[in-house]
Amino acid sequence: MAAKSQKERDDKAAAKRIEMDEKELRHRCRRGTRDKLEELMAWHGITEQAEAIQLLIWNAHALGPEGSAPALAIPRHEYALPESVARTLYQQGAKEAASMDRFEQLPNS
Repeated sequence: MAAKSQKERDDKAAAKRIEMDEKELRHRCRRGTRDKLEELMAWHGITEQAEAIQLLIWNAHALGPEGSAPALAIPRHEYALPESVARTLYQQGAKEAASMDRFEQLPNS
């Protein structure tokens, strides 16, 4: 039996992708996200990104709706307004309100 040509191997692979309803997923992400994925992969000895992403999807799904919710929650950044900034904003607002009050009390010309 002769070795298959590259075209024959490519055709067989393409036919198998169609048969298995395989679709390529592409995702662009920034350095921080890639760092997190690389760290996850290192923790678990995974060398292929596609394998890591596939395992994350399958494992998150296995947790069910409630169990997977924390993993799929959008991280929100909380900001606590420093007291000095709050005080400055309050003082500027009070000054503006007083100015508006004085303007409203002026007699009409």
